[in-house]
Amino acid sequence: MNPRRKKRLTITLSVLFSIGAIVSLVLYALSQNIDLFYTPAEIINGKDDTGVKPTIGQRIRVGGLVVPGSVSRDPNNLKVSFDLTNKGEKVTVKYDGILPDLFREGQGIIANGVLATETLLEANEVLAKHDENYMPKEVAESLGEQHQAPQYTSEQLNKN
Repeated sequence: MNPRRKKRLTITLSVLFSIGAIVSLVLYALSQNIDLFYTPAEIINGKDDTGVKPTIGQRIRVGGLVVPGSVSRDPNNLKVSFDLTNKGEKVTVKYDGILPDLFREGQGIIANGVLATETLLEANEVLAKHDENYMPKEVAESLGEQHQAPQYTSEQLNKN
């Protein structure tokens, strides 16, 4: 092999190695910020197809219905805790902040946060669905036949 070809080969291999290293570092950084979607039943029992459970300290997204009577607000600050359910399993969500206007008991929501214990999520964001007709596909499938749209009286609707 002549020196010119050897030099070209060395440059080509070093460029390919550099690109591979950059792509690896980017993928590693992105994998740390992925929020995986779970339902309360999947957090407790594991995913249906793989049996994988989230680990404590992992960032996850939990979707389900707010259990009626479970909302507990701290009168001195914005801290609130409530239970989410689907298929009978419950997960407690603790959130410090202003809840969406559409948040109420029996409502479908999604909470983003860190799993503190096996059944406790410390949320940094709470999202509420915008009306009774919409529900994220994953939440609707996980609730199955148990989901019923909340029924409100005209007094409850006019209260807001």
